[in-house]
Amino acid sequence: MSATRRGLLGLMLAASVALPAWAQQRVVVYTAHEASITEQLVPRFEKETGIKVDLIKGGSGDVLNRVKAEAAAPRADVIWSVGGDLLAANAGLLQPYKPAGFDATIDPKFAVSGNWLPYTGVIMVLAVNTQKLKPEAYPKSWADLADAKWKGKISSARADSSASAFIQYATILQVFGDKGPDLYARIFANFALSDSSGAVPRYVNDGEALVGLTLEDNALQYVKNGGKVAIVYPSEGTSLTADGVALVKGGPNAEAGKKFIDWVLSKPVQQILVDTIGRRSIRTDVASSTLLPPLSQIRIAPYDLDWAAANRAKLLAAWKKIQESQ
Repeated sequence: MSATRRGLLGLMLAASVALPAWAQQRVVVYTAHEASITEQLVPRFEKETGIKVDLIKGGSGDVLNRVKAEAAAPRADVIWSVGGDLLAANAGLLQPYKPAGFDATIDPKFAVSGNWLPYTGVIMVLAVNTQKLKPEAYPKSWADLADAKWKGKISSARADSSASAFIQYATILQVFGDKGPDLYARIFANFALSDSSGAVPRYVNDGEALVGLTLEDNALQYVKNGGKVAIVYPSEGTSLTADGVALVKGGPNAEAGKKFIDWVLSKPVQQILVDTIGRRSIRTDVASSTLLPPLSQIRIAPYDLDWAAANRAKLLAAWKKIQESQ
């Protein structure tokens, strides 16, 4: 072998050794995120880290059911953007992990316990159609939604498959106490059930529904783009919760999974989530979008996530009975 060829071979071997082990890995991520979000973030992560993402999308309930079914031989490494109460209720499927310096950057409002981490702050809102409703006719509260005039005109996702719809349900129960189950049943009578909370503002914007129960950031996308949607924060108070990200216990690519979690919780990515998507960051060093009112101007109702997680099965059984009675 010539000296030149030996030199080239040596450089190639040195380059391969210099690559970190995780740079050649794949990470399998199960997510309930909207495609508009994953299409922005996943290619960026792959470019910045060299890790290939195998993305599996589904509703929050579908994601957890799949992880449960695979528990004996896990295929996923990370669960990304699923309701916190759903993650808390399935803590046994998750492996505790926390990025370095995480505790120093998290906003205390979003601190959680258990085997998962807060990913973004989410607020439950009412989306209203601005073309078919004048501002004085907007529902202003949860209680307003029980009026029979809204029958068939309120879009909502199913609480048994959508984490955000479950939080909306649990929020009403917690805000109204003993009166909550009856009020929710009367509101439910006005529902036209949708596939997901992400679809709700689309139905409102298109005029198929006049009002929708959804996430603040989902509604904001239509407001930003000049759609026929306005955001209403229920006057009795609404919930501010965190959706979560978590490492799956026994996942095949744990180290790559940790890199993915580090990345989505980093300041640059949290800033992207605020600037382009309208989520509330869980970090103290990332401010909310200027298109949204500050949290100090929104009446936030206390939300007991641990209670919702512990009583999830019982609450969903009651929800099913309400559905069957309509």
